[in-house]
Amino acid sequence: MLWIPFFAAGVINGVGHYWGYRNFAASDASRNIVPWGILVGGEELHNNHHAYISSAKFSIRWWEFDSGWALIRLLELLGLARVRRLAPRIRYNTAKQHCDASTLASVLTHRFDVLAGFARAVGGLSRDALRPIESGASPPTARDTTLRNAVTHWLWGCAGTLPEAERRALEDALAASAVLRTLHGLRQDLAALWRRSDASAVQLTAQLERWCQRAETSGLTALQDFSRTLRSYESAPARPE
Repeated sequence: MLWIPFFAAGVINGVGHYWGYRNFAASDASRNIVPWGILVGGEELHNNHHAYISSAKFSIRWWEFDSGWALIRLLELLGLARVRRLAPRIRYNTAKQHCDASTLASVLTHRFDVLAGFARAVGGLSRDALRPIESGASPPTARDTTLRNAVTHWLWGCAGTLPEAERRALEDALAASAVLRTLHGLRQDLAALWRRSDASAVQLTAQLERWCQRAETSGLTALQDFSRTLRSYESAPARPE
């Protein structure tokens, strides 16, 4: 009765939205505090949980450990529990030339992984775009650090929680760089795919195809490579394993 309220409400919902690493670009500030979820049955892997909220297993990467999953598997072996849902695996079909219904289904299911892939793909491009805006001082000035943090946090889905100084820095960066404006527009449009509750699957598939065409005609190699990866997403049947 003392352990769970303190660690779940205090540590996880406090530290888990402030400090740690992110596998997925969730729309909130959730983070994996450490790769080993031991104290609160795996809840330390908070970013993973937010990415696949209905999954019984919170560990995603091979080096992560979820003690809650170990307990669930033990109970399952004893016939005392049944696993109903796990995060589906991502499948790729590199032969695809165009987006189809399977591509859309996979992109919607793995939307936070898609945005994380976008952030990784264009991270170097965004840093290059920032250089003409930065002071060039060594070590970097406080303004330079704020600019870099603002762009990183925006790419990784934390734009809604930016401090005022970073929000203004991001606005300045977008105003000064055509490349950053291109990245910003494409990321916004990609995230809009799963916010269009009134659109049919056919409409969303066409929207995704147009997005890929824009990325591939942008003249930016990182975007072109990411678009080809995005086209190859393919839906997989739900598991448990």
